[in-house]
Amino acid sequence: MLKRGATQMDFSSRKQEADEIILSFLPEVKGYDKTLLEAMDYSVRAGGKRLRPILILATGRMYGASKEELAPFMAAMEFIHTYSLVHDDLPAMDDDLLRRGNPTTHAKYGAGMGTLAGDGLLSEAFAIMSRCVTKSIISDRKKGIRAARAMEILAEKAGIDGMVGGQSLDVESDKSGRDITPEEMEYIYENKTSALLEGAMMAGAMIGEASDADIELIEKAGSALGRAFQIRDDILDMVGDEKTLGKSTGQDARNGKSTYASVHGIEESEKAVKELTGEASDHIRALSGVKDQKEREFVLELFGTLTERNK
Repeated sequence: MLKRGATQMDFSSRKQEADEIILSFLPEVKGYDKTLLEAMDYSVRAGGKRLRPILILATGRMYGASKEELAPFMAAMEFIHTYSLVHDDLPAMDDDLLRRGNPTTHAKYGAGMGTLAGDGLLSEAFAIMSRCVTKSIISDRKKGIRAARAMEILAEKAGIDGMVGGQSLDVESDKSGRDITPEEMEYIYENKTSALLEGAMMAGAMIGEASDADIELIEKAGSALGRAFQIRDDILDMVGDEKTLGKSTGQDARNGKSTYASVHGIEESEKAVKELTGEASDHIRALSGVKDQKEREFVLELFGTLTERNK
């Protein structure tokens, strides 16, 4: 996925680290609801970039937070992201049968269990964060308040003022079959894709005791990164290789869906991706309270490689 050798090696080790953390928070598959728990387990273990937990870890470390402090939020973030993908693939939504090279959750377990698996992952994400907040407040009130604010950020970015809000307009426009306006497209991209990237970086920085000014810059960086990431996705849906991507391509065209790439063309879209990536990187460079410069450099290199990816 990553083109630059050093960053690729670093990303691989961080992904392994994130995987270990995320999987350690999965509920044990047993009991009368074993099939539900198995579907949740299957959805999370299907893989993926683990981008959002990695960003939580890197951004938190930029400000001196430890892996132990960040781990619950990394797991919760990935559970939230996975639930959104499980629901996005459902017959009532995109009706996709392939995700990350494997059958989607509803294709394997049925639409009803797929819906419940997403519900379970979202609920478990907030249970994990709530337990962390309670434990933190008991041991260190200041850190507990920071943890509570991080949970609030993720709740807002995942909800009606974030991902779910963006997804709602996306679904509505798909079902109506009408062309969306540039303003509506901006809203969808900002909320459906950017919001969780913003939330991941902001939550990590919050745990690491970043200033409000730096958190605001990080939110802007996540916004630009998310829009670049989504436009790159649009491009790959048009010209990408299905085997490399691990999911169906050409879905947007088959559904008659307007995307940035379909409206502006590949060349203009590639230009927009570069400009937005540069904007995101400028915001990270402008941060004033960073304690670990190596983590900042990793984030900057990661931005570039993510928006140049071929899957």
